[in-house]
Amino acid sequence: MEMKKRINLELRNQAPEEVTELVLDNCKSSNGEIEGLNDSFKELEFLSMANVQLTSLAKLPTLSKLRKLELSDNIISGGLEVLAERCPNLTYLNLSGNKIKDLGTVEALQNLKNLKSLDLFNCEITNLEDYRDSIFDLLQQITYLDGFDQEDNEAPDSEDDDDEGDEDDNDEDEDEAGPPGEYEEEDDEDDGGSDLGEGEEEEEVGLSYLMKEEIQDEDDDDDYVEEGGDEEEEGRNTSCSRGRGDGWTLLYTLYVVHPLKCLHWQSLRSNSSCSPLSR
Repeated sequence: MEMKKRINLELRNQAPEEVTELVLDNCKSSNGEIEGLNDSFKELEFLSMANVQLTSLAKLPTLSKLRKLELSDNIISGGLEVLAERCPNLTYLNLSGNKIKDLGTVEALQNLKNLKSLDLFNCEITNLEDYRDSIFDLLQQITYLDGFDQEDNEAPDSEDDDDEGDEDDNDEDEDEAGPPGEYEEEDDEDDGGSDLGEGEEEEEVGLSYLMKEEIQDEDDDDDYVEEGGDEEEEGRNTSCSRGRGDGWTLLYTLYVVHPLKCLHWQSLRSNSSCSPLSR
């Protein structure tokens, strides 16, 4: 597929100024030059044109926000000064598998002040003696060459770089917003406080209910005791009345009935003494 048609396909009904990533790998360039890409892609940050048979970068448009450029497996042998002029903010450049042979060609990349990672793998320049030391001396702004730094430490994946950048942004946002989970903990504390308040209210209601029940029970007991006391008092009054009645009966017998009987017996005795039979 021709590069121009591929670009129209990749747009997917988006305007060029809305696109931030564009992948054109394995399409066909027009006579080894870029076709269909223009200055309208001003928001483009990632561009990949791997294996598109490029021989020249002369028609590369100005892409001031471009950070990553993939140009591997092409036929580029020079003209790299265009990159510094039109893509000044590049941080990653992949030129592996091209026809770059000498340090003079790479020297044009010195003006890419933000360049951190450069790939020249499978280029003839890698066959030079002290190739790595020479490149690091020539391009002192870069950190990684062909995926490794000067101490042979492997570079992180580009996706990891993006993730780390996002994490840094998130950390900054979290620092501004406060410690993570602070508001959640406060919400939990508020919820816990409300739950505790509800529990205390329930406990108070329960205690008041129990106290009310106990008071009612005590009142019932008092009523029972009072009723029992009334019965006992009534019994005592009855006993006392009965006792007083028995006393009056005894007194009546001793002082009324008995003397009368005594008088009656005396009269009988006197009568019997006067009878003829007694004589």
